[in-house]
Amino acid sequence: MKILQINNLTFSYDGKVKIYKNFSLHMDRGEVVCIVGPSGSGKSTLFELISQNLKPNGGFIKVEKISQIFQDPYTSFHPTYKIADQIRDVATLDNYENLCQELNLDIKLLEKKPHMLSGGQLQRCSILRAILMKPDLILADEPTSALDNITQLEVMKLLLKFLDRVGILLITHDESLASWCSDRVISLHSQ
Repeated sequence: MKILQINNLTFSYDGKVKIYKNFSLHMDRGEVVCIVGPSGSGKSTLFELISQNLKPNGGFIKVEKISQIFQDPYTSFHPTYKIADQIRDVATLDNYENLCQELNLDIKLLEKKPHMLSGGQLQRCSILRAILMKPDLILADEPTSALDNITQLEVMKLLLKFLDRVGILLITHDESLASWCSDRVISLHSQ
């Protein structure tokens, strides 16, 4: 099943310098596609277009249900509310106990506020929230870059466990991570 279809995407902010020109990408469930490239190459712009926060100048994007995992877990949660309440705002907690177990996440942490958790724990909560939203596609924007190397690998392995349910479109600067975890790597160096 195609969970993302981008055909002949054209986009520019100013109408002159094209960030995307006739860009196409199709994804299926169970697939990991990594978008790599330097800052300013259009990686985050692509996510904004897929999320329909930006409108393409040409071409079209068809996407099934999405959820997102952001680079900095501390800014992706409101600081004054418990994690469980913030997850309930966007998803039901159906089967959350089993998911917490899969993510090596102590259920008691969900009753805490974000500042009470480590970066790795909070990013696991971000993954939990994203999965509980029952998406077809997860947009993961540098989800491990704020973590130490050991925690990075652990979090990526946990995220990849869910490929039977979703496809993952991952932005990363880390080309070795991209080649390790993805089915395809798309470099925006030449876009």
